[in-house]
Amino acid sequence: MKYFKPGRIFVVLLCALSVFTALPVTVSADMGPKASVHIQFKNMDDELCYGTLLSKHRSTGPESAWDGTEEDARTYEDHPYSGYLERSIWEAFVNYKDPDGYYFLQTGWKVSEAKEIAWTYYPPSDFKILLYYPETKTFVSSGICKRYAFDTYYTVDMEGVDMGSVEYDETLSTDERLEARRSYDYGRELLSLAARIVLTVVIEMAAALIFGFRKKKQLLILAIVNIVTQIILNVSLNLINYSSGPLAFTVFYVLFEILVFAAEAVLYCTLLKKASEPKKKNLYYIIYSLVANSISFGAGFLLAEILPGIF
Repeated sequence: MKYFKPGRIFVVLLCALSVFTALPVTVSADMGPKASVHIQFKNMDDELCYGTLLSKHRSTGPESAWDGTEEDARTYEDHPYSGYLERSIWEAFVNYKDPDGYYFLQTGWKVSEAKEIAWTYYPPSDFKILLYYPETKTFVSSGICKRYAFDTYYTVDMEGVDMGSVEYDETLSTDERLEARRSYDYGRELLSLAARIVLTVVIEMAAALIFGFRKKKQLLILAIVNIVTQIILNVSLNLINYSSGPLAFTVFYVLFEILVFAAEAVLYCTLLKKASEPKKKNLYYIIYSLVANSISFGAGFLLAEILPGIF
């Protein structure tokens, strides 16, 4: 065991990680979660209303602008799909001319029922919110919005919107009538982040007691190492989930946990070993790091199934 040194441990684990990430993996292009855009409407009355997202581009995913042929018309009568509109509503949206040249991609929602537009499969990255009131043949639209996160949220407050002044007209079409504000729930994300860090530190400290690390200095070293590594790990994963979504989160979760295990194993073989009497062989500290990280890793995935909003 005298050749089993911390520096060599880290190099070996890093090489194993490199080999793992270099292995060819066949993945379906349509595999995994997709980005989404959610528009929530506050203070909206029950007047019949339909909504859609106009796109800067003619198509996104399976949805595209009408090419002018009957065969390409995607109405509910021809294709009984929940995302398609009845013919009269579809025609109204098709005939709407956006001043900035944004396209109607032939999909929409009855907003007056759900008070929400939820585009959960290849939503447009640059879009406008467009509402249509068939009883008064009135349109109301927003300015240009952007998909700013993997799961993008906007809230539109309908209170005070003068529906009588926004009937579509060339002289009025450039006016922004809906004000959409970003409404990503950062508070919930911070709570989730704090909960994951606290749980992981508690689990790994409990494992430390089982492994006999009970001296004040040992526990202090373990607490500092765990808090620092878990903050770095969880902040990095939150940023990945925010920008790239849960599939990337899962992949990087595994890879980062391997790096955390390697880093903690090296630190325990040096710092923790110095604080231990009698000193144990390096393998003991490595096994502790492996066991503690494996338990917290498994607990994270288990709680993600039970409490998806937090973990």
